[in-house]
Amino acid sequence: MKTILLTFATVFAFSANTFAQAPKNVKSETKTTITTIKDSQGERKLVKTEDTKEVQKIELGEEKPNTININQVPSPVDVVKTTEISIDGKVQEVNVDHSAYYMLDGQKYQMQSDKSGYTLTSPDSKSKGILRKTSNNNYIYVNDNKVAVGFYDTDGNFILETYDSKSDTMKREKFEIVK
Repeated sequence: MKTILLTFATVFAFSANTFAQAPKNVKSETKTTITTIKDSQGERKLVKTEDTKEVQKIELGEEKPNTININQVPSPVDVVKTTEISIDGKVQEVNVDHSAYYMLDGQKYQMQSDKSGYTLTSPDSKSKGILRKTSNNNYIYVNDNKVAVGFYDTDGNFILETYDSKSDTMKREKFEIVK
């Protein structure tokens, strides 16, 4: 009886763990650069580590009758970049600056860094909103009548997602970076 209960508990634990995780494509890349500086004060070692992590949820298309395979539908990729610099063993984390010009619906917007995050400014120099970084490398976007969540895709574009209560869906706006 004891072994039956243990077997049942083990099977339940493994099956619950399998179903709880959403499938994702994860790509990680780490680039380390080591620089040695010799000067009158001695030798210093600089270690720069750049980590890039791309996470994409796997979304499947429509299931067609009498087929085995289901095509994967393109889905957004969340990119997290962190840079750490170690100077003689003292580690400092450096954030990536995303100050640039972006296009949305034929209008050019400027994203400028400020003391707490970023300010999004329209072509007529009116403030369109502010961006504040969250602990999971997303951004909270706030303006007069709108609160949204934003993130950067692999191409450096800024994606803004807003909840639409009328249709119970997420509305997505893509600010394309001007190169």
